[in-house]
Amino acid sequence: MASKRRGFVGLLAQFNRTRYPQFPSNSSISFSLFSTLDLTKTSSICEPSYDQINHASNMDELSVLKELSNLLPIHPKTSTYRPFTESSSEKQIQCREVDGYLAPAEKLRGVFLQKLSGKSAIESSLTGTSVDLTLDIVAEVVNRGNLGGEAMVTFFNWAVKHPSVPNDLQTYHIILKALGRRKFFKFMEEILNEMNKHGIHPNSETLSIAMDSYVRARKVSKAVQMFQRLEEFGSKSDTESLNVLLRRLCQRSHVGTANSLFLALSGKMPFNRTTYNIIISGWSKIGKVSEIERSLKSMMEDELDPDCLTFSYILESLGRAGRIDDAVGVFDQMQQKGCPPDTVAYNVMISNFLSVGDLDSSVKYYEKMLEMNCAPDLDTYTKLISAFLKSRRVADALEMFDDMLCRGIFPNTGAVTSIIEPLCNFGPPHAAMVIYKKARKVGCRISLKAYKLLLMRLSRFGKCGMVLKVWDEMQESGYSSDTDVYEYVINGLCNIGQLENAALVMEESLCKGFCPSKFIYSKLNNKLMDANRVERAYKLFLKVKKARRAENSRRFWRANGWHF
Repeated sequence: MASKRRGFVGLLAQFNRTRYPQFPSNSSISFSLFSTLDLTKTSSICEPSYDQINHASNMDELSVLKELSNLLPIHPKTSTYRPFTESSSEKQIQCREVDGYLAPAEKLRGVFLQKLSGKSAIESSLTGTSVDLTLDIVAEVVNRGNLGGEAMVTFFNWAVKHPSVPNDLQTYHIILKALGRRKFFKFMEEILNEMNKHGIHPNSETLSIAMDSYVRARKVSKAVQMFQRLEEFGSKSDTESLNVLLRRLCQRSHVGTANSLFLALSGKMPFNRTTYNIIISGWSKIGKVSEIERSLKSMMEDELDPDCLTFSYILESLGRAGRIDDAVGVFDQMQQKGCPPDTVAYNVMISNFLSVGDLDSSVKYYEKMLEMNCAPDLDTYTKLISAFLKSRRVADALEMFDDMLCRGIFPNTGAVTSIIEPLCNFGPPHAAMVIYKKARKVGCRISLKAYKLLLMRLSRFGKCGMVLKVWDEMQESGYSSDTDVYEYVINGLCNIGQLENAALVMEESLCKGFCPSKFIYSKLNNKLMDANRVERAYKLFLKVKKARRAENSRRFWRANGWHF
């Protein structure tokens, strides 16, 4: 036995001298390390005793690491030993390996997590990411994450120097929207000054973005002050810029401030028809008919005749004030005033009658609209279909939906969801599936919310085949499944008795990190027990228990600031 062990040690020493010539010929280190290995598979070597194992487990940790560092191979570019420490180059390699899993925007945002000092160091690090920069990536960097105002401006100034990013007005609109949304007004004005220095003058959209940022943050006085000093940013305080400010104030329900500014500038600045229409639209939203009459009188004094848009605002204000009969009278006089009713005016009258619950009168105005060769739009059909569904007149709603498609008016994602949602709140899911199939046939994009509503309703009625088909179509549309989707699919499979498939879907959800609710799990577990599938239920119980433990751990660590 001793001869065999000496032969094994000699073989190791020979192997070390052959492969690593720098190793010392003394094989005591090799033997001390390899003596702890499990060599029981070799019949000629005895199993180490308990004392040997205990002695090996109590070895000094530092000495083991030292011996391991001596056993490392020579670096191919040097002739000295490499210590058992992590060099800066190794750290860079590891960082590059991690960066390979990050999106381009995440790589760029990660530069600012390094807390580098100096803009030159930050720009050098941004260039070192080797990201193929595009305008979409720039928008993603500034719109997501939690970068500060200075970091956003530093990144943007570096990005506009890149040849693939155009240095034009649309590019500056991206950073202005991002800064204004996060209330970094100081940096927003800094960007406006930079635009002026580079000869890029703001247009009405630029002013709308900047002023709306102040108004949305309830800093109305700042928006007014900005209008007064527009010359600093390369613009003018004229009628066009005033209309931009008044429109933003009225859209954000600051009609009183807009009217005060309007009266203060009356006689000092020329007003056009758009200026009066903006003020009238603001009063119409709150039903102030008396204020509209006063503004309309001032409009006539300035020798500006009302147009169809003005009459539409008047009709809207009368409807909000509950004066439907007066609205009908004004609508009938539009033809005599030289403003035949257009689509907007008909839509306002339809909304007025719907607000008082008179659906039949709304349908009459729709039919009159068609008789006068006035083309309805998406807003017309959305209002009528929603009213039909609210009155549970599903057949009329489906007929109106077909009429809309026949006229070439295709609903957007929000309109399809608004139609499917009430259909999934009562009755069988047949009508909702009809809307869904027709919308997909004409190329409409279905929202994730609509898919969840359909899956929920189909699973409740046990339409498992439709559930799986809609689920596949949802994934084909680019949506990923979450906890709600898996719960609906499992519930539908349980309702028709496909317990094994339900268990497989639950296992898939657990593997993806989604733990279904206790109600769904209890329902599946009880059905498995009733079907005498005790072993299957127990295996599923162990997986759910493990998943819930992991979910509780994630919830705890996220509550303490750790995210994984």
